[in-house]
Amino acid sequence: MSKSKVSIPQGTRDFPSDVVKKRAFIIDTIRKVFELSGYQPIETPAMENLETLMGKYGQEGDKLIFKILNNGLDNPAKHQQVAEDFEKILEGKNVKEITERALRYDLTIPFARFVAMHYHELSFPFKRYQIQPVWRADRPQKGRYREFYQCDADVVGSFSLLNEVELANIYETVFSELKIAVEIKINSRKILTALAEICGSPEKLTDITIAIDKLDKIGHAKLKEELLAIHLNEEQVSFITKYLTIRGSNEEKLEELRKLMHGNKTALKGIEELETICSFPAKDHRSSLTIDFTLARGLNYYTGVIFEVKAKGVQIGSIGGGGRYDDLTGLFGVPNVPGVGISFGLDRIYDVMEELKLFPGEVEGGTRVLFFNLGVAESKAAFGLMQMLRANGVASELFHEVAKFDKQFKYAEKKNIKYIVIIGTKELENATCTVKNLRSGVQEVLEHAALVEFFDSHKNAN
Repeated sequence: MSKSKVSIPQGTRDFPSDVVKKRAFIIDTIRKVFELSGYQPIETPAMENLETLMGKYGQEGDKLIFKILNNGLDNPAKHQQVAEDFEKILEGKNVKEITERALRYDLTIPFARFVAMHYHELSFPFKRYQIQPVWRADRPQKGRYREFYQCDADVVGSFSLLNEVELANIYETVFSELKIAVEIKINSRKILTALAEICGSPEKLTDITIAIDKLDKIGHAKLKEELLAIHLNEEQVSFITKYLTIRGSNEEKLEELRKLMHGNKTALKGIEELETICSFPAKDHRSSLTIDFTLARGLNYYTGVIFEVKAKGVQIGSIGGGGRYDDLTGLFGVPNVPGVGISFGLDRIYDVMEELKLFPGEVEGGTRVLFFNLGVAESKAAFGLMQMLRANGVASELFHEVAKFDKQFKYAEKKNIKYIVIIGTKELENATCTVKNLRSGVQEVLEHAALVEFFDSHKNAN
């Protein structure tokens, strides 16, 4: 019998230790900025009740939700019924007997559910952050995975645009610390709503935004076809094209939009919000905050300002996004709780930093010192010194068995260990040890008591 090929599900990945450390560097950077801004951590289950997720992301999003099969589907007496129910599932219908739960699609809807369930326990405005994996049944490609991490920060219980200003600043601070040059794009769903109103088709807002959201991928010609396909006429499509081709500085774009929208109240409210955010004094982020009227974000729950972040100099999708959703908890029976949030795409940020070689050399870290194992008495002495170094924050190992020098050297080289410490018969008699820097080749003999001070003074040395 031939052995089947060992593999993992498409769109998922294994992470070796060097990748885990780099991802942890990104997460720690994001977490630090979140907490400095007053956000507190929460976690929610990997799976939610299907009814919690369905209908919240639009038709396109609903298709990408990973449904979980119920237990007990192998009951022979129910085979015929199960087969019929699966036919309904394939038609896009939901059958509770087959599936009642699903893997979470994002962190925002589970957070809204969390707020609704814990409403009376929270102090508002409630500022939370959440760093956990999500799953989407998408077609895997570069920068797009079926299992990936999101790092979200949200504020609920406040209509203030100060929240949007702060979230834009969080984006700028994080990407500045990661040394990624970015463009932070903003728009307003109110402006997109006005666009549908002026076109005389407010009921087609979702269809219009989904089409606009594809503009970067399909171009203007194909977008026109999609707009005509949702039964907009040539005049309406022409108006949308004028809107999408507004150019200039942020101030010039808003002025042109005022002229185009002819005093529409919804549009004026959206313009006012964007002006407020762009005019607010802040340390750095004005240089990378750009009004982009082509930004739509196809999710149904956004109601106000929306964000998207693109890395400069890299061909990859957005590495962050978010926006305001002023009644998301109303979906779960707790109305009138405004909210706004942003998300960092950890996996794409990692890909960008790898491509641009932005990770600091010390990130990979790992064992700094390897004690050679040269005998029973020698290894006992080495073990005591190793424990002393560990107590002082120096990552250390003792080779697992007595072996030839060559084997122990190769182990150190493969693990990229910088220093080796040798305690042989001579060193044991003199209470000394030989320390060698494998990168520079420099070695010296030290007394045991001087070992901690040596490594403390050589923290940043090559």
